Amino acid sequence: MILNQQTGLTRPLKTLVKMLAVASVFATSFNVFAEPIEIKFSHVVAENTPKGQMALKFKELVEQRLPGEYKVSVFPSSQLFGDNNELAALLLNDVQFVAPSLSKFERYTKRLQIFDLPFLFNDMDAVNRFQQGEAGQTLLNSMSRKGIVGLGYLHNGMKQFSSNTPLKNPADAKGLKFRVMASDVLAAQFDAVGAIPVKKPFSEVFTLLQTRAIDGQENTWSNTYSQKFYEVQSQITESNHGVLDYMVVTSDTFWKGLPADKRKIIKEALDESIALGNKIAAEKDNEDKQLILDSKRSQLVTLSPAERQKWVEVMKPVWAKFEDQIGKDVIDAAVAANK
Repeated sequence: MILNQQTGLTRPLKTLVKMLAVASVFATSFNVFAEPIEIKFSHVVAENTPKGQMALKFKELVEQRLPGEYKVSVFPSSQLFGDNNELAALLLNDVQFVAPSLSKFERYTKRLQIFDLPFLFNDMDAVNRFQQGEAGQTLLNSMSRKGIVGLGYLHNGMKQFSSNTPLKNPADAKGLKFRVMASDVLAAQFDAVGAIPVKKPFSEVFTLLQTRAIDGQENTWSNTYSQKFYEVQSQITESNHGVLDYMVVTSDTFWKGLPADKRKIIKEALDESIALGNKIAAEKDNEDKQLILDSKRSQLVTLSPAERQKWVEVMKPVWAKFEDQIGKDVIDAAVAANK
């Protein structure tokens, strides 16, 4: 064994040190030139909506905090997948993040149907209290056995009815065709007033309204404005009869496949993005309502307390039809959030 007098290393050890140094250089070079991991975030609404702004903020924060390691590609307005197939795409890992409306999870868990029950929540404050409470947080994990991880709730707002006929009383809706999301609860809601529910993708609603294939729809002020539904609907009834919120989800496979430290950073970025989205949702609710009214394209139909109560009395029996599927404990927790 020959000892190098300058380094104090034997020849074999010196050779090993050189090999490790070379390996380190290659590893460093690989990290520098490796492509960042792409996270595809697909959603079905426009970029100027609360969800659209939330997704863009998420992209900004992730790429800022994990530069060169991860990049987020946002695909708005059903560019990749529509609201009827985005969850299937998630489970196939064709996308890594989606934020469907809560109605879209019916085939994966019946408990989230709680958010479709008509006239359940008094306002968005009650919705938020429920979502952040024990029952709401438990619902985030209600699809874990199906491979879906709930990461947070995103607000849109309370829903209003629109049509080309003034809807003051439940009888006014009889025989009219209303587009609904793929939700049995929402279908039952319109069945209760003698209307005809038509389950169609969000991306088709404007054309269906424009061609009079359907007579009306239900949506938030934000969606009604961003999708220009008010241009083809002459009447909007301010009913505040339900909530339209979203859940940001990923797949169990993708989420658990992330290194723990990266997962923590990505979750924190998402939480901050959702907080921004919820702030925007609250602001846009009033702003977009006013923009619609200023356009003079749609007339606002307001309900007196007595008129609104008639809608409540006709639609509230829908609760009992789905109590066994949702769970009385969940419904009770939602009702308690109104207080």
